[in-house]
Amino acid sequence: MPIHLIWGDDYDASNREIEEIIETFIDPTWKNFNYSQIDGNDPKQSFRALEEIQSAPLGNGSRVVLVRRSSFCNGCSIEMANKLEQAIKLIPNNTHLILNNSNKPDKRLRTTKLIQKTIESNSLSKEKSFILPLPWDINGQRKLVENIASRLNLKMNNKTIDLLVESIGNDSSLILTELQKLKLLSEAINGRVNPNNLQEITSEDVNKLIQNNSTNAIEIANLILKGDQINALSKINSLLENGEPALRLISTLTGQSRGWLWVNLLDTHGNQDIKEIAKLAGFANPKRIFVIRKQIQGKSPEHLLELMKKLLKIEASIKSGGKPIDSFKDNLLTESKFLTNN
Repeated sequence: MPIHLIWGDDYDASNREIEEIIETFIDPTWKNFNYSQIDGNDPKQSFRALEEIQSAPLGNGSRVVLVRRSSFCNGCSIEMANKLEQAIKLIPNNTHLILNNSNKPDKRLRTTKLIQKTIESNSLSKEKSFILPLPWDINGQRKLVENIASRLNLKMNNKTIDLLVESIGNDSSLILTELQKLKLLSEAINGRVNPNNLQEITSEDVNKLIQNNSTNAIEIANLILKGDQINALSKINSLLENGEPALRLISTLTGQSRGWLWVNLLDTHGNQDIKEIAKLAGFANPKRIFVIRKQIQGKSPEHLLELMKKLLKIEASIKSGGKPIDSFKDNLLTESKFLTNN
C-alpha cells in the first residue's frame, strides 16, 4: 500500500516528482486503465479515489491514483476520515496513492498521523516537500540552483550561482530551463563530457546566454520607472517576439521593482547599513544598493508601491491565460496619480 505525500509551493518540482512516480510504476501500455487523476477539492471525487485505490491494476505494472489539492492532510470531514481509515488497509501493494497539496500537512489531524505512520512502515512510500525560497532568501535561492544543477550533473562556482540567482530569482521552472540551455551550450563549445563526470558551467556561459536578456529586462524596468511606458512596451514586444518567456520577463521586472521598494522604505526609515539593506532587499551584491539609490532618487514609496501592484496584476493576467503583450499594455498604460505625478 504505497503512499506518496507530496507538498509545497514549488509546483514544477512537485510535478516532476509526480511524473517520475508515474513513469516508474505504470506500464505505458496500460496507463489508460491504471492511472487516475482526482480533484481533492471535490468530496465526491475524493471518495471515488478511496474506492479506486482498493483495486489492483489491470495487466502489467502498477496502478497510480493521483489526488490533486488533497484535503486528507489539511482538513476533511469525519466521514472522509473514517473512509480513509478503512480504505488504507485495503490498498494493494502494487497500487500507489499520490496525495498532492501546496500546503504543509497539518500534523494535528488524525488522517495526517495515519498517513505518515503508513509511510514510515512502507519502504515504497515517502513524503517529500518542495518549497520555493522567498524572494529575499538569497541563500535559499542559491540552494535551489545548486539542487537543480546537481540533478542535471552540473557544477558551478559561487559567482556563477549568484549570477543565476540575480538573473532568474526563485522560479524553479525557469532555472531548470536555463540550466538545460547552458548544458547544451557547454556541450556545443567543449564537447560532451563523460556521463560520470560533472559538467562545469561558468559565469561566462551565463553571461552569454542569460544575462543579455536579463539586462534588456532591467533596461525596460528603468524605462517604466521613468514613466516612459511607450518605449518600454516597444522593447517588451520585441523581447516577446524573439522568444523571451513572458513569465521570466515579468519575474525580472517584479524582482527589480521589489528591490526598489525595499531600498526606498529602508532608506526612508534611516537604515544606512548597506549589507543589511542588500540582505533584506534580496540582492546578492551589496554594491547594487548604490546604483538603485540613484535610480529611485525622488521617487516616493507610493509611486514604487503602485508600480509593484501593476506588475503583479500583469503576472496574474498572464498566468490566467491572457495574451502577454495585452496584459502589459492593459496595465502599464493605465493612469495612476502616483505614476503620473512622480
